[in-house]
Order: sequence, then structure tokens, then C-alpha cells
Amino acid sequence: MPAALLALALGAFGIGTTEFVIVGLLPEVARDLSVPIPSAGMLVTGYALGVVVGAPLMTAAGARLPRKTMLTLLMGIFIAGNLLCALAPTYELLMAGRLVAALTHGAFFGIGSVVAANLVPPDRKASAIALMFIGLTVANVLGVPLGTVLGQHFGWRSTFWAVTALGVVGLAAVAALVPPQPKEQAGGLRGELAVFRRPQVWLALAMTTLGFGGVFASFTYIAPMMTEVAGFSAGAVAWLLVLFGVGLCVGNVLGGKAADKAVMRSLYVILAALALVLLVFVQTARAPLPAAITVFFFGVVGFATVPPLQTRVMQKADGAPALASAANIAAFNLGNAIGAWLGGLTVEHGLGYTAPNWTGALLAAAGLGVALFSGLLDRRSDRRRAATEEPGPAPYASV
Repeated sequence: MPAALLALALGAFGIGTTEFVIVGLLPEVARDLSVPIPSAGMLVTGYALGVVVGAPLMTAAGARLPRKTMLTLLMGIFIAGNLLCALAPTYELLMAGRLVAALTHGAFFGIGSVVAANLVPPDRKASAIALMFIGLTVANVLGVPLGTVLGQHFGWRSTFWAVTALGVVGLAAVAALVPPQPKEQAGGLRGELAVFRRPQVWLALAMTTLGFGGVFASFTYIAPMMTEVAGFSAGAVAWLLVLFGVGLCVGNVLGGKAADKAVMRSLYVILAALALVLLVFVQTARAPLPAAITVFFFGVVGFATVPPLQTRVMQKADGAPALASAANIAAFNLGNAIGAWLGGLTVEHGLGYTAPNWTGALLAAAGLGVALFSGLLDRRSDRRRAATEEPGPAPYASV
């Protein structure tokens, strides 16, 4: 794999760390800024919604720029956002810094996916995308737990100073290692917008929203699920998150390899497996060892969805994939927000901390239904194309 993919993975590592590390620092942030925990939790939701808005806007704004130039600009804005978080004296400024950083998230992963796919032969595109996203999975294994420990011992601001430094390293790597790439023939904002007239692009975005909504319906409440239901101590949550992160890394690689062979078949299997694991999690969350094992497999199937989902939308936006790819990152985060909200509703209504697993399973099943419908449309299109290409009967010879 080209070294440029490692540069993209470094940028993804920094972005993934800042997205999720706030989850482990909510008590410290709430205490220091004198806000209730639910208000501190809005820093998670605010970031996700910032990605939803920022992904298409930032990608559209940079449609006329070379992709490498846009990636370096995005990393610069990311650094500025996290620097504002580190310096923020108030909750409002911390939220502003989170929103600034979030604006770069979707565009970086969207444009980066296109760049990564163009660096390798066609039969390795999904694996290349998976390698870029491995930065996001390693962020969950190392960045988030280490950032949580750093913030707990030296104050939550120290975590954002560290993430700012990660951004500087990512910017330097992208500038040094990512080669310039020519624009697609259908380049420009008009060509990028044109792909949204294709129904299959919207179906791919719906698959992403529902599938990853299923992941976050459960993951958002994994800490109270593990402490209040499974019986783990609060100190064990960080290690469970590491276990989950290891599962993400494994699933990311497996999902990339599966998508290289057959994108839609891999989506059918992975979305079905995700729904099944979440259903099983309802029961296994009641005892420590089964809960820990399920957390790992939840990470595997949860992130195995990412390479095929990202590859699918790029396939259906062929010719002008950058904006659609960024929109898919927005769809991931829209799924995060919807899943967390729906999972929270079940907890608020007294259904218990395992109820979000039911919600997640239903969302994953809905994503599978959309995938099956999209695959049906593919097969119908293939049959129509084959029919039009079949030669007609040979004309009778004149006598």
C-alpha cells in the first residue's frame, strides 16, 4: 500500500480521537465548566451534527481546489478547532471549538476516501479505504483511552492540546506524502451535485444512516450498560473500550477484504450479523464475561460495515464521487445522532440500559432491508441492460 495511505490514516487518527474522547471526559468537563452532565453530553451531539452540516458544505466549497490542497486546508481548520477547545474558558466556546473541528471531519474522510481509492488498482479500492479508516479504529483503541486517562490526570484541556499536536503531525504527513491527483472528468460542483439525482446514491446513504445508527444506539450507552447491568467497575470501562476498539480494527480489515470481493453480498451478511449480535447483547450484557466477549464482536461487526458502505456510495456516484463520499460521512454521523437519541428514549422511558440494543438491532435490520431493495434494483437494471444488448433474431435470407 502507498505511504500516502498512512498519511491519511494519521489524519484520521487525530480526527477520530477528538470525536470520541469527549465521551470519557464528560464528568471532568461538566465539573470544570459548571454545567450538568446532559449539557456536557451535547458536546457529542453537537459534534455529530457539525459533521452532518459540514461534510457537504466544506466539500462543495472546495470542489474547485485540488484534493491535496483541500486536505491540507481541512487539517489546518481541524487544528484551529481543537486549539480553541484547549483554550476555551466557557462551555459555549468549547462547543464552538467542537463545531469548528467537526466541520472538517466529513470532508476529510470523504475526499480522503476518493484519494485513497485512486492510489490503488480497482480490485483493492475497498481495502485502501479501510486502511485510511484504520486511523479511526486505532483512535478508539489508543487515542480515546489514552486521551481519557490524560484528561483525568492533567485536566481535560490537556487532551485537546494533545489532539492539536496530532493534527499538526497529520497535516505534515499529508503535505509530505499525499501526491497531487487530477480531477474527475465530471469535476466541479455541478458534476458533484449531479450524482444526487441517482436513486441508488440515496439508498446507499440510507443504508449508512440506519446501519451505523444501530451501532450508536447501543455504543452510546455502553458505559452504564457495563457498570449498572454487567457489574463492571467504572475503572474497567476504559479497558472495555479498548476491547471494543480492537474489534473495530479487526472488523475494518475484514470489511475491506469482503467488500473487495463483493460489496453488496458483504453488506447483506454484515448488517444481518450486526442485528443478531445486538439481539444477543440484550442477554449477554447481564454477566461480565459474556458481556466482554460480546463487546468485542460488537466492535467487529459494527465497523465491518464501514468499508462496504463507503465503497457502495462511491460506486453509485462514479465520475464525481467526492461530494457523495463526504455526504456518506455525514450519513454516518446522522446515524450516530439518531441512534443515540432513540437509544436514549428507551432509557428515559424506563426500559433499562439493555433496551438500546433492541433499538440498534431494529435499525440494523432496517438498513438490511434497504440494502436488499437496493440490490434488487441492481439486478433489475442488469437484466434490462442484458436484454437490450442481446442480438435479435437473424433476418431471413432472400431467395
